[in-house]
Amino acid sequence: MDQYYKPTVMLTRSNGVVAGSARSVKGFDVYEAISACSEYLEQFGGHMYAAGLTMAPEQVQPFRNKFEEVVKATILPEQLIPEIDIDAELQLSDINNKFYNILRQFAPFGPENMPPLFFTGQLTCNGRSKVVGNGHLKLDIRDKSRNRANGIAFQQATHFPYVHSGYPFDLAYYIEENHFNGQVSLQLNVKDIRAAQ
Repeated sequence: MDQYYKPTVMLTRSNGVVAGSARSVKGFDVYEAISACSEYLEQFGGHMYAAGLTMAPEQVQPFRNKFEEVVKATILPEQLIPEIDIDAELQLSDINNKFYNILRQFAPFGPENMPPLFFTGQLTCNGRSKVVGNGHLKLDIRDKSRNRANGIAFQQATHFPYVHSGYPFDLAYYIEENHFNGQVSLQLNVKDIRAAQ
């Protein structure tokens, strides 16, 4: 769901029965969408954002067709645009070892305690950003005050032409330690990039 940001149903087959779970996007009632497909289901239950279901194997394709039809007919275009909840806005000058040590006091991070997500706007590329690995974007950036930072944007190489164009952009990111060649430095783990607002 994170990659495509749309209501999703995952199915597995076991002992002659297909079972699955569904997750939704903000504002879309996946339970109602599944309920509209109940003629193909043996059982289902859940709520607006998550549901479980079972069906006979021969009902998978008819269910899939109907579910996609229902979603397409009822989802609003704005529900297909992911929203990112930012915890705080920072300047690049705020990002230092002292600040990072304070952040680490909130650990351990996990599903019930997510690391803080930060925002910094009006950034530009230093000219050394590049695509690395399998579609990742290695960033070398600066702000208007010429403060610098490095970052990695996994699976976001499609943003490279814009980032490298010289136009300002905004980042949503986590702060993390980067261990490389025996050196430890802070870097931005970029969740999203957009043209500066």
